[in-house]
Amino acid sequence: MHSSHVNAHVFIDFDGTLAPGDPTDTLLDRFADQTWLELEAEFKAGRMTSRECMSRQIGLLRATPEDYDALVGSMTIDPHFPEFAALCEQAGIAMTIVSDGPDRSIEVLLRKCGMDLPYYANRLEWQGGNRWQLKFPHARTDCAVVAGNCKCQFAEAFPAATQIMIGDGRSDFCIARRVDVVLAKGMLARHFDANGLAHHVIRDFRDATRLLKRWLTGAVVLSDGRFIDRRTAAA
Repeated sequence: MHSSHVNAHVFIDFDGTLAPGDPTDTLLDRFADQTWLELEAEFKAGRMTSRECMSRQIGLLRATPEDYDALVGSMTIDPHFPEFAALCEQAGIAMTIVSDGPDRSIEVLLRKCGMDLPYYANRLEWQGGNRWQLKFPHARTDCAVVAGNCKCQFAEAFPAATQIMIGDGRSDFCIARRVDVVLAKGMLARHFDANGLAHHVIRDFRDATRLLKRWLTGAVVLSDGRFIDRRTAAA
């Protein structure tokens, strides 16, 4: 392992990626009426923006803060993530969680795991009783996917770093086209595959750790948006 620090920045999606169980869907499943699924279908069909969809879905939540935190606290992050985080820390690679879900879920789950990572997400505000409202402090009018949280702006903040995005869904489509390397699962992997865009398919953070380790030890080099085996690249 190189002892010197690497100028790289890893952006990590939360729902479905860092938290494989997808906390937002789990919360809606438990605490909202079935209308949330109709809204989800409208969003997936491209008839509704993610911002409008989530705003209305969160409006359907009926949970006290205690209920909310208890359910999120019963979930887990990817069991291989601590190893990935340790590898990044050792190499001096910064990590940022970028999520188009509610910030409260990230806060609760990170606290439970004893992890302290910077994150940007939509702001969940308790309205008293069992009512909630979602605010969008990171929304941008020019966002290509009209996300509640436009993830591209965070990539723009580190122009000199080698940028790696790890994600699984529609809210990652835009930032994934801007970064140097994409580690994808789920819908993001299918989207990149269908559009012939360079990416690595991963199942979980064990795959991500293996790729990052090989890059840091020089076994693979960065070429055309992919980590490529040094021998293949030279051929």
